[in-house]
Order: sequence, then C-alpha cells, then structure tokens
Amino acid sequence: MTTYYTSEHEWISVEGDIGTVGITDHAQHALGDIVFVELPDLGRAVTKGGEAAVVESVKAASDVYSPVSGEVVAANSAIADQPGLVNEGAETNGWFFKVRLSTPAELDGLMDRAAYDAFLKGQE
Repeated sequence: MTTYYTSEHEWISVEGDIGTVGITDHAQHALGDIVFVELPDLGRAVTKGGEAAVVESVKAASDVYSPVSGEVVAANSAIADQPGLVNEGAETNGWFFKVRLSTPAELDGLMDRAAYDAFLKGQE
C-alpha cells in the first residue's frame, strides 16, 4: 500500500486499483472541530482535482478534491454520522471515500510523505 498527498491537503492510499481518500492531519488541524461531512454517492465519477466531498468545521466549509480520476466504490458513512472522527484520525479511520482508479498514471503527479512534509514547511 502506497500513500500519496496533494497540495490541497488530501491523501490517497492505493492498493491495487482502489484508492482510499481523505484529508490530511494538517488539514483537519487547520479546519478545527469538524461538524459536517458530505460524501460522494457510490458509482459517481470523479476527476483528478475535481470536487468530490465537502467538510465543514466550526471555522469554514471546504471542498475535498479527488486526487485521481475514477469511480467512487465506497463512502465512509461513519464520518457522516460522527464527523468528529475526522479530527480523531484524519489519516486512518477518518477517510472519506474509496475510488477505483481509471488512470493510475495520475498518481505520478502526487507527493510522497517526505515531499508533502517539505511542502508544509514551505507554507510556514
């Protein structure tokens, strides 16, 4: 399993042709207490960089973008029922959706953990 990161603070962990997508720990810290999550419908086609979900906190509402193109094959209903789970484990149990990759080569444009950490340092 390999995990990649975007400059919009999403992560995708890929196993075979399925990627699990969520927001990074950095993003959930920036948002603060998450109070609402809107997940994509199963079977929905998403495009790389396109809006796929919504997360709202006490501070702001933000779109969650898909790091890759593909079809949504699962959504994490647990975070819809308990949005605070994203704050508790943004990069583990707080995932948003799973996507079947239609263009695996799109992963080549994403960052690994070291590159993402360097990206964050550059934002300070």
